[in-house]
Amino acid sequence: MENRWQVAISAGLLAAIWCGIADTFHLVTWIGFLGCSTFFAQPKAGFQGVMMAWCTNLSGVFWAWLIISGSSFFVSPVAGYLFTGIATSAMCLQASYQKFSFIPGAFIGCCITFAMAGDVANIVPPLVLGALLGFCMSLLTAQLISLRQKWSASTGSEIASAD
Repeated sequence: MENRWQVAISAGLLAAIWCGIADTFHLVTWIGFLGCSTFFAQPKAGFQGVMMAWCTNLSGVFWAWLIISGSSFFVSPVAGYLFTGIATSAMCLQASYQKFSFIPGAFIGCCITFAMAGDVANIVPPLVLGALLGFCMSLLTAQLISLRQKWSASTGSEIASAD
């Protein structure tokens, strides 16, 4: 990986900034990192990638909320099993729509919602900001790569690669 240092610098710097922001505003840090990971794992670049991360993650939050809410009306745990099966099928079927086509993003949002016991108010803000964090990391990495290339061109030398 030729640009390892640029990736490391931007990821490390922005991860530290995210931790500070999350702590200051009482956001769940790890949820933001899962939103960020979704941005990098899905196939789209730029703001389209942010939109796909948002659509898939937030749809997963919705499906988990539906499972939790729907099964709470029934005494038997079988209702929860059925709701889970239906929601799982729906998360796969929604991939027919381009913005929802990254199925793992839906499952990430769903798992976060289960881990947070359905506390949607504390899930959505860091999840949304996490995708933006990934976008900012990709922008900063691109800028650092560009600066390195300009520096190499102006000095007539290439920075030694540790690869």
